[in-house]
Amino acid sequence: MIDVQPFDRLGRFQNDWLNARHHFSFGHYRDAKRNGVGRLLVWNDDEIAPGTGFDPHPHKEMEIITYVREGAITHRDSLGNEGRTEAGDVQVMHAGTGIVHAEYNREPTPTRIFQIWILPDRAGVTPGWGSRVFPKSTGASLAPLADGRPGADGSALPLNADAAVLAGTLAAGQSTTHRLGSGRTAYLVAATGTITVNGVAAGTRDGVTVTGEDLVTITANDAAEIVLVDVRAA
Repeated sequence: MIDVQPFDRLGRFQNDWLNARHHFSFGHYRDAKRNGVGRLLVWNDDEIAPGTGFDPHPHKEMEIITYVREGAITHRDSLGNEGRTEAGDVQVMHAGTGIVHAEYNREPTPTRIFQIWILPDRAGVTPGWGSRVFPKSTGASLAPLADGRPGADGSALPLNADAAVLAGTLAAGQSTTHRLGSGRTAYLVAATGTITVNGVAAGTRDGVTVTGEDLVTITANDAAEIVLVDVRAA
């Protein structure tokens, strides 16, 4: 089954520095029908104004993945980690037993990110953070950016969850496939462009839930950048 949540129906939050859309219930936005997909609980589409950002705040027992769509995000945390992640790249924070972090847009233009929260498979892991520069995958397959699935080859940032975040770019008319397998589900977004997913149309920044399908075929109607999360269905 393919279910499409149009971008204009996503939850909203806006203040003087943050323009956010929530794919699932988050903060003051609550929708009983949209409380995540499997162990994927949060997918926020955030635009952060220049020179602003999220001041230090705590997290526990969560895998938090930040995919930078435009601009760059600068991270600092209570473990002493600090780094700048640019567009097309990804950072992963293992909140584990507890971590305090801040994320700022130190750039002269707005930064746009997808922030994705996935429940870990076990509690009490050691907190940590990492980022990585990834080449764009073009057409043949979606590249794993963060991966905790059994058999992960170590080319992506690790996750403490049986899940993966993958991304790639497609030219107009180009297709790619992703095999989910039994008992798994996918949630994907075209950060740019419009697509069809197993023949179902989805617009730019729409959320697409895929359940009960072994193979996911994504076709770009025009040039598109795809981000996909693969998780256990329950």
